[in-house]
Amino acid sequence: MEIVTRPASMTALSREFRAKGERIGFVPTLGALHEGHLSLIRRARQCSTQVVASLFVNPTQFGPLEDFQSYPRNPERDADLARLAGTDVLYIPKVEDVYPAGYRTYVAVEGLGTVLEGASRPGHFRGVATIVTKLFNRVAPHVAFFGQKDAQQAILIRKMVHDLEMDLEIEVCPTVREEDGLAMSSRNVHLTPEERRAAPILCRALRRVESAVMKEGERHAKCVLKLIQETVATEPLVFLDYAAVVDAETLEPSDRLQGSILVPVAVRVGTTRLIDNVILKVEE
Repeated sequence: MEIVTRPASMTALSREFRAKGERIGFVPTLGALHEGHLSLIRRARQCSTQVVASLFVNPTQFGPLEDFQSYPRNPERDADLARLAGTDVLYIPKVEDVYPAGYRTYVAVEGLGTVLEGASRPGHFRGVATIVTKLFNRVAPHVAFFGQKDAQQAILIRKMVHDLEMDLEIEVCPTVREEDGLAMSSRNVHLTPEERRAAPILCRALRRVESAVMKEGERHAKCVLKLIQETVATEPLVFLDYAAVVDAETLEPSDRLQGSILVPVAVRVGTTRLIDNVILKVEE
C-alpha cells in the first residue's frame, strides 16, 4: 500500500491509473476506521482495480463547539487496517495543503444541507460538500463509496455529483452494526460503559418503526414520530435531538408514508451525538 500526503502527488498518481485504464474506487473517511469503513473498502476492492482511501479530519465540517479537537485520531492503526482491507493507496493530506492561507471557496447544496442534520449542525454540510469535491478532484475516482448510516450525506453527495456533472458513480452501502444493533461510528469510543449499554435504544426505535410500517400497515408520520419519541424516552441516558419522516431523495417532510421514505434520528448520549436511520419502501 502506498501512502500519499501531497495533493499534487495524488493527482499525478490518479492520472497514471486512468492512463493505464485502471478503475479507481474511492472511500473517503475522517479516519478512526472501524468495520463500517472497512466494509466500504472491501466493496471497493470487489469492483475496482485500484482502491484509494483517504484519512482527513476535515475542520470545515465541525462547528465551533463540536468535537474537532477530540475526534479520535490514530493514523498508524488506520493505515494497517486500510491495508489489510485491500487499499492500494492511502491519501492523508495536511490541513494546510487542503485549505491554504486565503482559502475562500466552498460548495453548498441548497435545501439538502440546511435541514435535519444540517439544522442541528449549521455549516456542516457545506464543509462536507467542499472537502468531498476537493477529494474527488484529486483522486478522480470512477466510483466512490459511502455508508447508509450517514444517509443525508449520501443523498447530498449524490445530488452534488449530478448537479455539477461530475464523472463518477456514487454507491451507498448498508450500515454495519454491532451485535446489539448500534450503528458503528468512530464516536462510539466516547461512550462510557453505561452510555454504551443505553445507546442501542436508537436502533430499537427504528426497528419498531420498521415493524409498525411494514408489518402493521402504519402510514401516518405523526404516529411514527410518536413511536420513536416513546421508545427513546424509555432510556434516561439518551436524549432525542430530532426524528423525521422525509422523502428519501428530496428530504421533504412527508405526512403520509408512501414511496421511498427516510426516517432519520439523532440523539445525544452523554456528550456523544449519534445518528441512525431506516429507509422504507412503502406501497399503498
